[in-house]
Amino acid sequence: MKYSITQQFFTYARGASWPPLLLCVFSIAPAQAQTYDPWREANERVFTLNDYFDRVVVRPVSIAYTTFTPRIARQGIRNIFSNIDDINVFVNNLLQLKFDAALNDSGRLLVNTTLGLGGVLDVAGGYGLSKNEEDFGQTLGRWGVAAGPYVMLPVFGASNLRDSFGLVLDTFFNPIQYHKDESLRLTLFFVRETDSRSGRLALDELITGNRYLFVREAYVQRREYLVTDGQVEDEFGDFGNF
Repeated sequence: MKYSITQQFFTYARGASWPPLLLCVFSIAPAQAQTYDPWREANERVFTLNDYFDRVVVRPVSIAYTTFTPRIARQGIRNIFSNIDDINVFVNNLLQLKFDAALNDSGRLLVNTTLGLGGVLDVAGGYGLSKNEEDFGQTLGRWGVAAGPYVMLPVFGASNLRDSFGLVLDTFFNPIQYHKDESLRLTLFFVRETDSRSGRLALDELITGNRYLFVREAYVQRREYLVTDGQVEDEFGDFGNF
């Protein structure tokens, strides 16, 4: 999946190239008037619940995971899930008619699954096959589907109507969902989300002011950046290009 458990802010920051975070911070005020958030009251309630669960359970578990799991093991785990995600990325690049990117993704998947021992090693990166970031929410946006109202999902965090539907399709194309052993599926889900959260612990201190608004605007700007492949209008002009 594209979205991380209880990670309202971290759902939009999946480790791909993205504009400076400070741009998101500086542009929150003017962006507030632009974000379509008709369900804000309900969204804030869900945000509060998600945030509480993160502080009480998810974050402490992720800290323990980072503390007691060797870095090389964490990197191998991250690579495995990244390799699985390349299936979804490949499909979405095809649907967006990005054939060069799709060729890159299929090459990554082939090389890392074979030479990379099932994805434990990112061998493809050494051959210049870089990681792309695509999902069905981006594909729908690429073909003109509007984002719709902002929505805070229980567990999955920040989203919008279009991306929520895309999330269902992302799940459908995740091979983990089709493993017969339910306990193994849940274990893999838990490990993936714990590893994802651990990679964003350092970002916690960057959330300032109203947490709900910060998360909302960071998500909205991040998704716009991805859907348009970085071609977004910046209200600050060249200020953000540093």
